[in-house]
Amino acid sequence: MVAELKLDPKRVIEDQVVSTTCPYCGVGCTLELHVKDDFIYKVTSPFDSPVNHGNLCVKGRFGYDYIYHPKRVTTPLVRRYFLDGKSIFDIRESGDAPLRISNAELSSNGSPWDWVETDWETALNITADKLVEIYQRDGSDAMAVYCCAKATNEDNYLLQKMFRAIFRTNNVDHCTRLCHAGSVVALQQAVGSSAMSNTASQVMMNDVFIVTGSNTSENHPIIALQMKDAVKQNSAKLIVIDPRRIDLVDFAELWLPLKPGTNVPLFSAMAYVIVKEGLVNNEFIADRTEGYHEFVESLEKFTPEYAEEICGVPAEDIRKAARLYAKAKNGAIYWGMGISQLSHGTASALALIHLAFLTGHIGRDGTGLNPLRGQNNVQGASDMGAMPFHYPGYMRVDNEDNANKWESAWHMEPGGLSRKLGLTTTEILGHAHEGGVRALYIMGENPMMSEPNLNVTREHMKELEFLVAQDIFINESGAFADVFLPATPFAEKEGTFSNTDRRVQRVRQAQKPRGESRPDWQIICDLALRLESRLKRITVKWDYANPEEILREMASVNSDYAGITYERIEKVGLQYPVPSMDHPGTPTLFKDSFPRGRGKFIPLDFVPVKEEPDDEYPFILTTGRLLEHWHGGTMTRNSSLNDIYPEARVEIHPADAEIHGIENNMPVRLQSRRGEVVMRATVTEKTSVGVIFIPWHFAEAAGNLLTNDALDPQALIPEFKACAVQVFPAREDELPNPNVMVKRGRY
Repeated sequence: MVAELKLDPKRVIEDQVVSTTCPYCGVGCTLELHVKDDFIYKVTSPFDSPVNHGNLCVKGRFGYDYIYHPKRVTTPLVRRYFLDGKSIFDIRESGDAPLRISNAELSSNGSPWDWVETDWETALNITADKLVEIYQRDGSDAMAVYCCAKATNEDNYLLQKMFRAIFRTNNVDHCTRLCHAGSVVALQQAVGSSAMSNTASQVMMNDVFIVTGSNTSENHPIIALQMKDAVKQNSAKLIVIDPRRIDLVDFAELWLPLKPGTNVPLFSAMAYVIVKEGLVNNEFIADRTEGYHEFVESLEKFTPEYAEEICGVPAEDIRKAARLYAKAKNGAIYWGMGISQLSHGTASALALIHLAFLTGHIGRDGTGLNPLRGQNNVQGASDMGAMPFHYPGYMRVDNEDNANKWESAWHMEPGGLSRKLGLTTTEILGHAHEGGVRALYIMGENPMMSEPNLNVTREHMKELEFLVAQDIFINESGAFADVFLPATPFAEKEGTFSNTDRRVQRVRQAQKPRGESRPDWQIICDLALRLESRLKRITVKWDYANPEEILREMASVNSDYAGITYERIEKVGLQYPVPSMDHPGTPTLFKDSFPRGRGKFIPLDFVPVKEEPDDEYPFILTTGRLLEHWHGGTMTRNSSLNDIYPEARVEIHPADAEIHGIENNMPVRLQSRRGEVVMRATVTEKTSVGVIFIPWHFAEAAGNLLTNDALDPQALIPEFKACAVQVFPAREDELPNPNVMVKRGRY
C-alpha cells in the first residue's frame, strides 16, 4: 500500500478542503484535497458523491504526489539554438537530446541542442514567430495540434479554436483516435450519438449485463465495485466476454474467453440465436429501427458453430449468453478498448449495438450501450471539438451551416474557417515531411508512447520542423520538442471535466502553480494574442476573465451544454444534454428517439485481424492498462505508485511457458515484425493459451514497439489489441533499468 504524504500531525492545522474531480480514468470520482501550507497531504472522497459514494481506487487516493516530483518542469524551456541564432537544420545531425534531465543539467555544457531555461515572454515569442513563419510559408495543411484528454474542457476548446480560427486548419485530434474511435464511429452511424447512453451507476438496475473488452476492475475500479454489488446484492447475471480471466470472471454467470480480434463472429452468433429463437423485441424493431430484414439475411452464416471455429468459444455457451441477455428485463452492455482497438473496431462495436436493437435494451433506465471512456476527460475533449471532423458539439466541419455558426461565434469573416476534413492523430505524423505537416503542437499527449509501431513513429517525429510541447514533465514526446511550455496539473487549475457517463463536473484549484508554470488556458490565450498580432488579426476573442467565460462561449453554440454553468454544477455535476437553464440533465439517452431518427442495423462480415499467429510468431499479443498506472506513465511513473508496480511484466499461460522453457520471473524477449522488448514473465492462468498480455505504461519496455499500425478503415484506429509475437528466454543483464528511462530526441 502506498503511504500517504504526511506532515507532522502536531503541526497540521487544516487550512482548507477543496472539492475537485479525479484526473485519472473516465469514472470522474469526486475528490476532497486536504491542503495545508500550500501542500496536499491527504485525499478523501465524500460519501454523498453520486459518482463514487466515497470510494476511491489507489490512483485517486494516492496518485497525486507527481505534482511535487523534482523532475516536474516549472520554467519555460527552449533549445539553445534559438538563443544562439543558429538554424535548427545546422545542428540536426549534431547529436541527441536526452529525455530525462534535471534542472542542474539544463545548461551544463552549452551544446546547441540543450534545453535552456527562459522566461515566458521569450518562449511564447519564439513559439509565435516560428508557427507564423511556417503557416505563412506552407499554409494551413502544414499545421497540426494534439489536444489532450487529461486537460479541461476549457483548455481543449481554446486549443482547437486557436488552430481552427488562426491557422484555418482542421488537423486537430487527440487520444480518442487511439482508444474509442471505433465505438464513436459505430455509434454515430447506428444511433447518431457517440456518448454512453446511460449512467454507470444504473448497473444496479440491470438484471443481466455484458462486460466485454474491458478489464473494469483495473481500468474503471469504481464502476467495477458497482458491477460486483449488482451481482452480490441484486442477483444480477453478469456475462464476461474477454480473452483474459479478469477479476470480474469470479462474479460472472458466464465467461466467454474468445480469441482476440474475433468479436464480430461471436456477437453476430448471439444475434443469430436471438433471431432464430424468436427472442427479438418486434415492437422496438418496428417502431425504432431500420434495415432489420437486410441485417437478418446477413446473419445466416453466423451460426454458433461457425463462431466457435473462429473464436474458440463453445457454441452452447454462445447460445446461453444470447438467451440470458435477450430474456432480461433490463439488459445492458459495457465495453472497453478490447472492442474498439482493432482494424475492425467499428464493426465490433456495431455488432454490440445490434444486440441492443434486437432486444430493445436501450432507451430505458438500467439498459443501454455504454462504452467506458479511458481517460478522465476524453469525453469532454471530444465534446469540445478536439477532432478533425467536428466542431464542438459534434458539428461536422464540412457542413456550411455549422461553419457559419462558429465563424459568427468567433467573430470571423464569412468563409474564414476551413471546410476541409482534417488529419487524424494516426495520420498527422505520417504526413510529417516536406510538403506535409511541418509544425505540431502537443498539449499533454505522448505519441511516442501511445502510437503503435513506435520505431516508425520515432522517424516521423524526426521529420517535424517545429514541435511545441505543453506539459508538466518532459516525456518521451517532449524530448523531441523545440519549446517546452510548463503547464499545471489538475490541482493547480480551474475548469471542468466530462466523465464517461456525460457528467460535467468542476475542477478546482487547491494550491498555487509551482514555479513559473501556468494553467493551459492562460498559455493558449497568451500565445493566441501573439499569433493574431503577427498575422494582423485582432477579431477573435482571447481575453477571457476566467474558465467559466470560456465554457459559456462554447455553450452558446453547443446546445448540449447550453444549461451548464459553474453555479449549477457547484455541488453536483450535470449530465448533458442540458439544453436550457432549467433543464435537470439527462441520465438516460434515447428514451423516445435516436438523434439520427431510427436506429440503423448495418450488415457485417467477419474480417480477421491483420496479423494472425504463424510458425515464426506463434502468439497473439494484446495490451492494456494496470490498476496502479495510467496511460503513458507521465503522471503515475513520477508518483509513489511506481513503487508498487515498478517494471513491465508479460503474462503468459503455464502451458505456453512450459513449452517455451519460461519460468515465473524469468527475463524474456518479446519480438514482433516491428520491434522487440525485454521484461520479466509472470506465468499465470489469467491469460489464455496462445495469448500473452503486456501493459503499455513502461517507456523502457514499451508495448507499442511491438503493436501493429494497421488501421480500421472507417475510424482510423490502430490494431493495438492483436498482433503476432514470439517469446524467448533472455538474460538478467538484458533487462532494462526502469530508473534510467532514456529515449532520444531528433537532434
